Amino acid sequence: MIRADLLLEGIGDLATLAGPPPPRVGRSAGDLGRIDGAGLAIDGGRFVCVGRERAVRREVRLRSSGRSIDLAGAAVVPGFVDAHTHLLFGGDRSAEVGAKVRGASYVEIARRGGGIYATVRATRRATTSALADAARGRLRRMLASGTTTAEVKSGYALTHAGELRLLGLIPGLARTSGVRLVPTYLGAHAVPPGRERSSYVEEIVGRTLPEVARRRLARFCDVFCEPGFFPVPDGARVLRAAQRLGLGAKVHADEFRRSGGGALAARLGAVSAEHLLETPDADRARLARAGVTAVLLPVTPFSSLASSRSPGREMVDAGVAVALGSDLSPNSWIEAMPIVLAHAVYSARLTPAEAIVAATVNAAHAIGVADRAGSIAVGREADLAVFDLPSVERIPYRIGSLPTRVYRRGIRVSPA
Repeated sequence: MIRADLLLEGIGDLATLAGPPPPRVGRSAGDLGRIDGAGLAIDGGRFVCVGRERAVRREVRLRSSGRSIDLAGAAVVPGFVDAHTHLLFGGDRSAEVGAKVRGASYVEIARRGGGIYATVRATRRATTSALADAARGRLRRMLASGTTTAEVKSGYALTHAGELRLLGLIPGLARTSGVRLVPTYLGAHAVPPGRERSSYVEEIVGRTLPEVARRRLARFCDVFCEPGFFPVPDGARVLRAAQRLGLGAKVHADEFRRSGGGALAARLGAVSAEHLLETPDADRARLARAGVTAVLLPVTPFSSLASSRSPGREMVDAGVAVALGSDLSPNSWIEAMPIVLAHAVYSARLTPAEAIVAATVNAAHAIGVADRAGSIAVGREADLAVFDLPSVERIPYRIGSLPTRVYRRGIRVSPA
């Protein structure tokens, strides 16, 4: 008999995402591992029994202090995994929205000292406690929306000490928020004002990356490989240095034009290439052959007023593994993954099932935690989101739907 301290019954539609090791590609890109009329048993923060409610009831005995909760036909998914965030920043860029509406591009705003550079100034001015407090508020809202795991990039300090300060905040934020966080070093986000690109790249490669690796401050290294920021040769130099130090490679690629970033990711065997709005067909094929996951950010072109859209359908049809991220940042201030799923369906043209896969098991794969997050299976930490909906496909279909309950390690964390 299996002992449990929490039994969730009356689940109308459960998407376990259990199955073969990820990523899910091609025909399997929408495999949800569904169970109708399901039950879940949790003990010590982990799933101990998953299956049909009748079978779970037969196999599980509640501890004397345990609880049984009837979810009354609700839909349940694993806790969402946000595969791309810029969580740590100071200030905001609300004053730039009018310029965007009048046609100013992301690059044009940056050249005027706005965009990334405005956020760098605000982040450098902010105290460490102010940055941590702001990030905790964002994480609290993310968790309430069903996100239990997220990648976090640095990149808004653009100095050796400043980037280390940002990365150093992440373990404490994970402890206090309860959200599992995966750190990525993005010193090559932009060239700092007053610096030459070549000397800054030299500092990243020769000084900051070795320190990041020595102190184990990040699991991945990312580069903003775009014209006006870091061209392919510089991106390759930074990422090869990171790989030699044991960090995984990620690339901000092909967001504004065909920069060659997607091809670079394939050539280096990067873990992921991200954005990819302008990636040509040939480079999609390269990404598929190299096993690089495409992390798509479908809210970003919407918030940037761009004419392009995230190529979700095109990536899936090309055999590329697709994951989703919010791109939470001052440019794309979105904290709710269900909204990202809606954009993934209605803009990026993923099916609802493909969007759920991309925001759970494939996203976990893209940030190296597929053994711990993104699926519901015996032995896994009990992270899940409950929606008062008749099926999981309704989550992206009903734009703006939010979970009624969120559990992290078997403890209800939202609503408070």
